[in-house]
Amino acid sequence: QVQLVDSGGGLVQAGGSLRLSCAASGRTFSRYAMGWFRQAPGKEREFVATINWSGSNTYYADSVKGRFTISQDNAKNTVYLQMNSLKPEDTAVYYCAAQFGVVVTTTAPYWGQGTQVTVSS
Repeated sequence: QVQLVDSGGGLVQAGGSLRLSCAASGRTFSRYAMGWFRQAPGKEREFVATINWSGSNTYYADSVKGRFTISQDNAKNTVYLQMNSLKPEDTAVYYCAAQFGVVVTTTAPYWGQGTQVTVSS
């Protein structure tokens, strides 16, 4: 049974930092991309960042470029999202996802349960 477990969310002041983690288990994730999406209240889920299995390709939403960094530890089947210079508009539930291929999209078959990030002004 495939399971993605998100963690690391919390309450932080604007300008602060958080690091999210997503631990994957239940299958071999070789050649799977992993990534992060977020959903704010009343809004649709939106793409944040994605990384391929080898780590050679990363993509970011324009809204987080230069502030967020996605990385992974394949030995631990874990992907991270380092979030710096956080803004109130980053407030959302953050979900990790896994999908065969180079990038993750909203059609990814595997999702974490979500972790709340709240940025106060």
